[in-house]
Amino acid sequence: MAEIRPFAGIRPEKGKAADIAALPYDVYSRKEAAAFVREHPHSFLRIDRAETQFPPDADMYGEYVYEKARGLLWGMVEDGSLRREDCRCYYLYELTMEGRTQNGIVACASVDDYLSGVIRRHENTREEKERDRVRHVECCGAQTGPVFLAYRADRTLREITQAVKKQDAEYDFVAEDGVRHRVFVIRDTAVVAAIRTAFAGIGTVYIADGHHRAASAVEVARRRRMAHPGYSGEEEFNYFLSVLFPDEELRILDYNRVVRDLNGYEPEIFLEEVRKRFDVTACPVDAREVRPGERGCFSMYLNERWYLCRIRQKDQSCGDPVRDLDVSVLQERLLAPVLGILDPKTDSRIDFVGGIRGTGELVRRCRTGCAVAFAMYPTSADELFAVADAGLLMPPKSTWFEPKLRSGLFIHEI
Repeated sequence: MAEIRPFAGIRPEKGKAADIAALPYDVYSRKEAAAFVREHPHSFLRIDRAETQFPPDADMYGEYVYEKARGLLWGMVEDGSLRREDCRCYYLYELTMEGRTQNGIVACASVDDYLSGVIRRHENTREEKERDRVRHVECCGAQTGPVFLAYRADRTLREITQAVKKQDAEYDFVAEDGVRHRVFVIRDTAVVAAIRTAFAGIGTVYIADGHHRAASAVEVARRRRMAHPGYSGEEEFNYFLSVLFPDEELRILDYNRVVRDLNGYEPEIFLEEVRKRFDVTACPVDAREVRPGERGCFSMYLNERWYLCRIRQKDQSCGDPVRDLDVSVLQERLLAPVLGILDPKTDSRIDFVGGIRGTGELVRRCRTGCAVAFAMYPTSADELFAVADAGLLMPPKSTWFEPKLRSGLFIHEI
């Protein structure tokens, strides 16, 4: 059973949410973050990426950066930009993108559920990114970015969501990327109890996005438990800020690949190598965009032309939920043996492009330095769950979730 509990959050004063809410800290490069904060001086990104408050050559991991984040955060509480909730509650967070809506329950998930496997992951974390967020949480005394969790859809929670949305929204704004955000505060004690009971009946919860945020929260909890061996388990550091979405509402986009060179092959010879491994259909010369239409397919942009590639039956359904992924087949059958990319996590010749950028970005990259691009069919929620249930890990850059959850709308003080 999952322990998903209400909390007394810190959140923007009504009317200020649109100016404060920010995309996650890790979607920006350092240069992009600095430019965005210059244009949006009230954005929460200046707290999540406090190096933006210093010259570009400053050490972005210097202790003074985390101290600056703490000062900015609690300064916003003091001046009233952020306010503390006066009771424990849940929040309903609705995001609408391109006419499609998903509804998440904002709550605190249990560190012990993470450790016991009730909350399951599908990615490894990088030590340097985890260490950065640990220092940020410890210095600020708060978790400022939610972990994106998913669960198998539940009728009770669906009915509660529909009822809550009949109320007036606390926040309702459209962000600069066109995504509409609405937040509803759930204070009614009977509804709060019903939500908690419903989640207690859910056996497994999955990390969709935010593995580093989850791992850093767990590490902070471990340190505080060691420092306070008499802890009761009720302390706020035993829980981490989360937004939980039903699987039926998730939108997972493709995560595509571009490669800088053909490992010594001429384009025609490389194409023959691809044909040896996949069923390849050349698309019309003037085709501007070719997306794979189903699992087991990917499209390839090579030498100013699109090709549709189908994975052969013998290379599918081996029974391993990781090796059965399209991105795994591409890696094992082509990227490694032909292009020589043995470890996509570390090889500088490969890069990854989120599906939100469209196939036009793949074409652009191939015209400005890359040799070939691969557009993938999106990984499904069922595939993600199968990998996590097996205790396995997905290849890097297998999933891209949209829309992104905004930071700064909900803060969990620990």
